[in-house]
Amino acid sequence: MVLAGAERLAAGEARINALNVFPVPDGDTGTNMSMTMAAGAAELKAKPSDEAGRAAEVLSKGLLMGARGNSGVILSQLFRGFAKAVAGQRELNAELFALALQQGVDTAYKAVAKPVEGTILTVAREAARHGVTAARRTGDLAEWMAEVHAKAEETLARTPEMLAVLKQVGVVDSGGQGLVCLYEGFLAYLRACEGGPVPEVGAFAAAAPAPRAAAVSALKPAATAQSRIATESITYPYDMEFFIQRSEGSAPFPEVSFRRALERDGDSVVLADDGGLVKVHVHSRRPGDVLNLALAYGELTDVRILNMRQQHRELLAGAAPDDTGKPAFAPAAEGSEPLGLETASFFPGQTPLPELAPSPESEMNPDACEMAPFGIVAVCAGDGNADLFRSLGADVILSGGTGMNPSTEDLLQAVRSLSAAHVLILPNHPNVVMAARQAADLADRPATVIDTRSVPQGMAAMLAFREDEPPEANARRMAEAAQRVRTGQVTQAVRSAGMDGLDIREGHYIGILEKAIVVSEPTLEEACRALLGRMLDSDAEMLTILAGEEAEPEATRKLADWVAAEYPDVEAEVHQGGQPLYPYWFAVE
Repeated sequence: MVLAGAERLAAGEARINALNVFPVPDGDTGTNMSMTMAAGAAELKAKPSDEAGRAAEVLSKGLLMGARGNSGVILSQLFRGFAKAVAGQRELNAELFALALQQGVDTAYKAVAKPVEGTILTVAREAARHGVTAARRTGDLAEWMAEVHAKAEETLARTPEMLAVLKQVGVVDSGGQGLVCLYEGFLAYLRACEGGPVPEVGAFAAAAPAPRAAAVSALKPAATAQSRIATESITYPYDMEFFIQRSEGSAPFPEVSFRRALERDGDSVVLADDGGLVKVHVHSRRPGDVLNLALAYGELTDVRILNMRQQHRELLAGAAPDDTGKPAFAPAAEGSEPLGLETASFFPGQTPLPELAPSPESEMNPDACEMAPFGIVAVCAGDGNADLFRSLGADVILSGGTGMNPSTEDLLQAVRSLSAAHVLILPNHPNVVMAARQAADLADRPATVIDTRSVPQGMAAMLAFREDEPPEANARRMAEAAQRVRTGQVTQAVRSAGMDGLDIREGHYIGILEKAIVVSEPTLEEACRALLGRMLDSDAEMLTILAGEEAEPEATRKLADWVAAEYPDVEAEVHQGGQPLYPYWFAVE
C-alpha cells in the first residue's frame, strides 16, 4: 500500500509543482514530497517485514533521512507519529489505522514552529479526525480509507478559504494536494486487493487520475506565480537543510531554545528530533551562524545550502511575459478544481510585485503573511454555543468549561494556529482564566485575555468587539461589556448540603447567580422561574436563554412564554446552546 501511494504521488509530481510560488527546493512540493516518500519506500523495500509495526518504523526512518523541504519534513513527521502509534503491532485494522493517523497529525503539528491553517497540516488533521469517527462505523479497511480520502479532498477544496494567498492566486494548497495523491494510492491498492489476489505494485502510477484543475498545459511554459515576486523581497535567501548526529548519552536536545535561536534571524524553521538524529530546516541570512550554533549539539551531516535569490533570478530570466507585458499565469478554469500550491516558502518582509497583495502568507510563519489585525480564541461547551461564537466572529473554538478545561498547551496551540497580529482569548469559565493567561504569556505574538467567566459574558464581549479599534481599546470595551451581563445557571444538585441558608437536597435543581447558589427547588421549572425572578429586576432589558442538551423543547417554550407574560418589557431570545450538565444558562442585560 505504501509503495502504491509513493507511485501515485510520483505520478502527480509535475502537476503539484506547476504552481509553486517560489523556485526553491522546498517550494517544489511535488518533487519534495515524492522524493521523501521514495526514500521511505526504498528503505521499506530494503528492510521488509511482515509486522506492520516494524514496517512502519522502517518507513519512518527512511522518510526522516530522505525528507526534503518543509512539505517533505512534515510528511516524515506524519508517519513518525504513525509509527509510534503502531509500534509492536503485527496487523492493523481500521481503528488502529485511524488512531495512528491522528497521532501522526499531533506529531507533525509539534514539529512546525508556527502552523498555518489551509496547508497540508489542515488536510491531514481533518482527514485523520474523520478517520477516527469512520472507524466506528466500518471495519472494512478499503471502505474506511475511501472516507479518509474523501475528507482529505473536501478539506483540500476549502484551503483557499483558509489561506488568502491561495484564494488570490486561484489554487489549493499543494502540500495538501500531495497528501491527497498519497491517499489515492493507498485507496487504489486496498480496493485492488478486494476479492482477489494481492496485486503487484507497478500499475498505480499509470492509474493516476488526470489533473482535476486547469491542465498543466493551460499554463504558459515558463510563466509561473514565482515570476510575480521580486527577487529582492526574499529576506532570508539561504535555504538550509542538515542533520545533527547526537552522541550517545548526551543531554536531551533543547528543541525550544534552538528553534527560538534560529527564528531570531530566519524563518521556515522545521525541526524533527528522532532521539539520536535531529533534522533541521531553516531559511537564513547567515548560514555560517546557523552551522556554528548547531555544532554545539553534535556532528553535522548531509549539509545542503541553496541560494534562493540566485534561483529566482534564473527563473525570471526564463519567464515568458504575456501580451500585456506582465508575467503570464493561468488560474484554474471555472468549475474545475485548482492545482496545488506550495505555501511553505514565503518570507517575512517580502515585497511582491504589484499584481499580488503585499506580504503573502507563509505556511511556516504567519508573521510573514498579510496578517489579520485580530484573531479570537473562545472556550465553550456545547455545539450550539460554538456555532454562536463562530457567527459572532470567533476564529478558533476550544471545547471546554464545565469539567473539561483546556490546558495551557491547548490554548497556546490555538493562539499559534491563527495568522493574526494580536490574539484575544475568551476563557468563558473561571477555571480557564489562569491557563489562558499563562498561554498568553508564552505566546509568540501579542495575546490578551478578556476576563470572561461565563459563556454569556463571552458572547457579550464578542458583540462589543470592533476590528478597526486598537487592541487596548478592544480589550477595555469587551471587558466592560462582559461585566454588564448578569449570568445565571440551573443544574441538578449531586448531593445534599446546607449553603447560605438554603436546604439543598440531592436531585433538586439549583439556581446559581454569578458565583452564589440562590435557589433550590424540586423541579426544573420552579428553579428556572425562581432564578429568573431574582435576575429580571426593573433595569433588565434583554434576556438570553441558552438551552442545554438536557432541556426539553416543550419546557423551553413554556419558559419563554412565562417570561413574556410576567416580564413584557424584557426582550427575550432563545438559542440551542447544547451545553452538558446545565439545562439552562441565562444572561440578563
